[in-house]
Amino acid sequence: MLPDLAEQLRKREQQGLLRQRRILQSPQSSHITMDGRDYLAFCSNDYLGLANHPDLIESACQGARRYGVGASASHLINGHSSAHHVLEEALAEFTGFPQALLFSTGYMANIGVVTALVGREDAIFADKLNHASLNDAALLSRAEFIRYPHADLAILEQRLSGSSARRKLVISDAVFSMEGDIAPISELITLCEKHHAVLLLDDAHGFGVLGRQGRGSLFLSDCASIHSPNIIYMATLGKAAGVFGAFVAAQAEVIETLIQSARSYIYTTATPPLLAQALMASLKLIQQDEWRRDALMQNIAQLREVLQSLSWKLLPSSTPIQPLLIGESTEAVRISQRLRERGILVPAIRPPTVAQGTARLRISLSTAHQLHDVLRLAEALQEIALQA
Repeated sequence: MLPDLAEQLRKREQQGLLRQRRILQSPQSSHITMDGRDYLAFCSNDYLGLANHPDLIESACQGARRYGVGASASHLINGHSSAHHVLEEALAEFTGFPQALLFSTGYMANIGVVTALVGREDAIFADKLNHASLNDAALLSRAEFIRYPHADLAILEQRLSGSSARRKLVISDAVFSMEGDIAPISELITLCEKHHAVLLLDDAHGFGVLGRQGRGSLFLSDCASIHSPNIIYMATLGKAAGVFGAFVAAQAEVIETLIQSARSYIYTTATPPLLAQALMASLKLIQQDEWRRDALMQNIAQLREVLQSLSWKLLPSSTPIQPLLIGESTEAVRISQRLRERGILVPAIRPPTVAQGTARLRISLSTAHQLHDVLRLAEALQEIALQA
């Protein structure tokens, strides 16, 4: 077996598909130190610039003094602290759902929800471009796994109407992590109500950024049923919220079912309570600092304006995820490396994360970026394009 693994790694390296871990030596920000060198970074999900905010740091310190460092037990033993409980109540109120439940990661949340709610006699309907965690959750559930072309509601309706499954679950990213576009949420809700399906919406990249006071992608919709009993809302807390973890918000019976049946919730140690304390400070800033979202949207508009002249296509996106379509993997890696040589970090995204022939630079913007940062990236890309 081991020689086979070595050969597989060698082939991946030859094809330019071998991923590398690099060592971050500074706090997360738009300007970082990595592997001993300073960089301008466009590769973080810290969309609101909260990961190194002094209020969050102070709250984490207070949490450590009050609760210690580790939870040391699962939620159902004695690891569920008052800090976790207060945060769950605050997240439920913020998103407008009856209850919320904390998970350690978004990956664990998606796996927990899907495997707890559907099984062999059921069917899952999934957007083709969903995050890997949703796909893995569907496979683990052993339900029938039916995928539909990206955002193709006509095909989705055909497949929903043709299904005789006991329970139907539609799963979709709210903001697609490699495209940056937003799911047709109102239409998904309408289809699910029409065909008696449950909708699981993964808002990892929308929570904190989109909607009124950053309440998430659901609040972009004018649909009267955004808090329908058939909607399950998942969002992560390590991106715009700047800390760690995830939560699921839904009706009380859904949350209780997860507490009783979601294996990724039951059989893992609870996250440190100090993180829940820090997240309370984060949630306050998300609600009150509208200027953070305003500044982020200005950065998005500025980037799209200055990159329009490039030969590479900037995919349509109104979110902090701005994909620059390159095409071939080797070319995307080359451009990313040329940027790195100029002190700018932008990751090259290649198959199997995206389809063959659609390798891209994934530019992630933050409130922490300044106009001169955006212009520096644009100038570097224009120079590289001229040298091609």
